[in-house]
Amino acid sequence: MATDVQVPALGESITEGTLAQWLKKPGEAVAADEAIASLETDKVTVDVPSPVAGVLAEQLVKEGDTVAVGALIARIDQGGSASAVATPAEAAAAATTNPQGAGENPELREAPVPLIADDDHITTLSPAVRRAVLEYHVDPSKIQGSGKDGRLTKDDVIAAAQSKGAEPSPAIAPAPQAKAPAEPAPAAPSIKAPAVAGERKEERVKMSRIRQTIAKRLKEAQNTAAMLTTFNDVDMTAVIEARARYKDLFEKKHGIRLGFMGFFVKACALAAKDVPSVNASLDGEDIVYHDYLDVSVAVSAPKGLVVPVVRNAQALSFADIEKTIADFGKRAKDGTLTVDEMTGGTFTITNGGVFGSLMSTPIINPPQSAVLGMHRIEQRPVVKDGQIVARPMMYLALSYDHRLIDGREAVTFLVRVKEAIEDPTRLLIDL
Repeated sequence: MATDVQVPALGESITEGTLAQWLKKPGEAVAADEAIASLETDKVTVDVPSPVAGVLAEQLVKEGDTVAVGALIARIDQGGSASAVATPAEAAAAATTNPQGAGENPELREAPVPLIADDDHITTLSPAVRRAVLEYHVDPSKIQGSGKDGRLTKDDVIAAAQSKGAEPSPAIAPAPQAKAPAEPAPAAPSIKAPAVAGERKEERVKMSRIRQTIAKRLKEAQNTAAMLTTFNDVDMTAVIEARARYKDLFEKKHGIRLGFMGFFVKACALAAKDVPSVNASLDGEDIVYHDYLDVSVAVSAPKGLVVPVVRNAQALSFADIEKTIADFGKRAKDGTLTVDEMTGGTFTITNGGVFGSLMSTPIINPPQSAVLGMHRIEQRPVVKDGQIVARPMMYLALSYDHRLIDGREAVTFLVRVKEAIEDPTRLLIDL
């Protein structure tokens, strides 16, 4: 008996997504609730689970197709038996038979081929990863995947190739022979095309849905808000000393490292009490003020920037803030953040300093009215008590919507943050 697999509900206001990758092939056994496909939406990547145990009988859409919520994408045969999975040697031989995926069998360009074997399983490579493996002549079985469930990504292959000094071939050569757990299969002869002097390459890749949404929202923010940025710098000496003094005790008690974000989140919560417009938003001709601070923390994910929300930050302890942010960072990398966790937010903090940024003008995240940008810490000469001394300094940038926030309010907010960071005692006594 065949059971239909439909696109599940993807969250409020999300009606469709893109089928990013099939995780199971026709003929493979699946367990109930096991993921068979990965869907990419405007905000997150979600897995499509099998409703029953059985065998994947049919894939009804292709990778890259747009599918609506409730659409039929596959069928599961509850009474079927799994077909035999090709051995690693057979898979590698199939890959070398038609290395460029063209010619006699066009289907080889579409379906992923099992190329990696270990003691427990065979991992399927997506077309993009398979192409990178062939171009860079690397052994995928020796690369640690960073994707979901340890799957290889194109970046993993390129990083492994660069670590060995490998260069992509002008023409795709056969994939290296995969090793079976028992007897290694004989390696196929390597075919290399002569390099063409002055050759220039281009690769056209369709934008992901998340990247399209990021581009659309940021451009809308520029077109709608009267955006302006004010800057200040902050001496990080006191925070650095506090971290050094208490980091071991803090980690021992709370099981998490004491970072900078906890200080800045608490400093923004304190400053928002004095300047509530920075934590407000516009709704038509109304100004909506919030007596809580829901901080959207910008986190880098493999497919783009995401902004999960630390809710009621004004009431959280340093440990709660650090644990929440650490959890968001891990799950952003794994692609397991939910839509609800990235919905809402009254204020945003983004830290370009972790990538080495000295100064930037962050863009507001609508419908919010302000965003704080943190940057890298570096020793700079400053004047203290009439003496030129070296201090660990950081530039801060506050971008704000001038329709709602006056320049005086923006500068006051940033000064309050600066005062709290340079004298963390203010965070304890609410000054």
